[in-house]
Parts: sequence; C-alpha cells; structure tokens
Amino acid sequence: MFNFIEKQILGMQWLSVLIEKLLNMLGINMQTKIGESIHFFIYDTLKIMFLLCVIVFIMSYIQSYFPPERTKKILGGFKGIFANTISAILGTVTPFCSCSSIPIFIGFTNAGLSTGVTFSFLISSPLVDIGSIILLASIFGFKIAITYVIVGIILAVIGGTIIEKFKLDKYIQKDILNNNCGCGCKKEEIPTYTKKERIINAKKETIATFKSVYLYILVGVLVGAFIHNWIPEDIIQKILGQENIFSVIIATIVGIPMYASTFGTLPIAEALYNKGVGIGTVLAFIMSITALSLPSMIMLKRVLKNKLLFIFISITSIGIILIGYLFNIFEKFLV
Repeated sequence: MFNFIEKQILGMQWLSVLIEKLLNMLGINMQTKIGESIHFFIYDTLKIMFLLCVIVFIMSYIQSYFPPERTKKILGGFKGIFANTISAILGTVTPFCSCSSIPIFIGFTNAGLSTGVTFSFLISSPLVDIGSIILLASIFGFKIAITYVIVGIILAVIGGTIIEKFKLDKYIQKDILNNNCGCGCKKEEIPTYTKKERIINAKKETIATFKSVYLYILVGVLVGAFIHNWIPEDIIQKILGQENIFSVIIATIVGIPMYASTFGTLPIAEALYNKGVGIGTVLAFIMSITALSLPSMIMLKRVLKNKLLFIFISITSIGIILIGYLFNIFEKFLV
C-alpha cells in the first residue's frame, strides 16, 4: 500500500503509461530522443501542475488556521531553542516563497519576537513545507522527502540559534521596523473564518499561485527534458557527479542566482538525478534556489544591515552544503 501511494498516487506512474500509449497511437517513436522529450514534457507538466493545485489548495486551507497574528501569539509563549524549533515547524505550514516570507519576518520582529525565533522562521518557511514532502516524494520517494524536511528544520533551528547567541538584532534596519509590512501582522485580533470562507480563500490562493508559477513550471520542465534526453551523461557526471568533490558546492552556487518555485525546480532536479547526480547535490541545488535566491537577498538587504545579511547567507550556505554532502554519503540508505 505504501509503495502504491508513492508510485501511483504521488508519482502518478499510471499517467506516464497512459501518455506513452497515446503517443504511440499518434505514431511518435518513444525510442527516439524527440519521443522521450515529448513524453517527459507532457508527463512532468501535467503531474506537477496537478500536484501544485492540490497541494496549494490544501496548504492554503491549513494556513487559514495560522494567520500571522495567531503565529505570533503561539511563538510568544516559548523561549530558547524550543521557541526556535516551534518557529521552524510553524514555517513548514506556511506555503510562502522566500520573498513573501520577508514581510512576515518584519511583522514578527515588530511584534517583539526574538531575533533567533524570527530567523528560524525565515529559513524554514521557504525551505521546507508540507508541499515539499509531497512533491519530493512523488519523484524521490518518502524516505528522501521526510529526511529533507527534518534536516531543513534542523538547519533553521541551528541558524536561528546562532544568530540569537551572538545578539545580532542591532543589525536589523530600524527604519523598516514599526512600519506596516502589508501582511496584516500589525493586527492584534485573530481573524475568524467560516468553513465556506476558508474554501473560497483556498480556491483564490490556488488560482493566484498557479498563475504566478506556471511559467516557471513550463521552463523548468523544458530544461529538465533537455537535460534528460540531450545532454550526455558523462558531461553531467564530470561536473556534478559524486566523483567531483566540489559538486555540492557548484550546485549551491549555481542555484543562488536563480529564482523559481519548488514546482519549477523539481523537473530539473529529477533530470539531474536520472543522469546519476547524487541526491545530496540535487537537494543542495533545490535548497539554494528556495532559500538563497538573488531576488530574496535583494529584498532582505532592505531589512538587514550588511553584516547580518552576510552572516545569514553564510550560515544558510554552509548548512546547505553540509546537508548536501551528508545526503550523498548516506544516499544508499535513503534510495
């Protein structure tokens, strides 16, 4: 049953078989690179877009129970590393990208939450969410997906704890604080919704998210299809294979300038993995895009002074690289 859920429900292998049969009926030779590329593009596009809509709807419905006001209230009741842990876990139920996490981060800071707690949320929110488990499980399996979420939360807790330990709150731009961040964080009352309102809001969020990321998905699938069928495996192995000791570092550096959602990144990650790239290298690539994208760092520059921004990037980058190498070392136990 577990294997059925992983392969047929999340992985949608039945869809792959169906598309292959339809392409054969149309006279497209599946043994050619063009045939394989068409199959890869149609299958991954339909699978990811379907999962996108389902996941965002469910996550938006769940998120309606955790508005910023309630999250602040929950976090305000904890102290120390336990508070960082709760903050990182709460970050997993917020389907924000890194750019949309920043206004929430400002709101939490305005509310008087400790610097470490707010940074644990800032790292965890774009890096790890329930959607990550489902999407990663659909391609790499549950073991890798769940392990990814666990190490992502650990990274967020450690990062927030280090920043808290060195009392770096003085490096937050004071002129940004105490202003309305536009996310509703200034409100004191916790909004209440009926079940119908939650469903309506979830539908709206799903449509809005789909419109904002579908182009990233199409581009990601096109790139993935190109890598999967047209770039020789030995070239990819030479650059990102496990024999190259710098593969994880290269993947992390390459991912930082990019800006894409997890949905658009996964087809590329899948293609690289199928070419023999280590799972740790692939995950480092995904993590660097979601947690350290250049647009996000530009937005953070408005909030953080140079020293704190550098420390944040350094802690997150080192954590991602270490996680990547650990996944590569223990890959045989996870796949």
